[in-house]
Amino acid sequence: MMEKIPTQSSARDQLMRDLKNVISDAESWLRGSNLTGEDLKAAKAKFERTLVGAKDSIIRMEEAVVEKTRATAKATDVYVTENPWKAIGISAAVGVLVGALISRR
Repeated sequence: MMEKIPTQSSARDQLMRDLKNVISDAESWLRGSNLTGEDLKAAKAKFERTLVGAKDSIIRMEEAVVEKTRATAKATDVYVTENPWKAIGISAAVGVLVGALISRR
């Protein structure tokens, strides 16, 4: 079965939800610092689950970014290999533009 790769915006939205949940749980836990016994254990367990979820979201986003970076680098390598003179021309043009921008300051 093929795993669905989350889009960047959905992964970012999930991460933001997880981080908000972590913050909310931490605030609740700190406010209810007079919790004892089973209530304290339940609050701690919920906080830990939320924190693990946030960490997992961060790891998934990191993996997605690494994968996209690898794909972009491979595509760039293929393009430069197939079109070396175009790549040199584009690099020279970018260099001239950057030089012009730097010299204006």
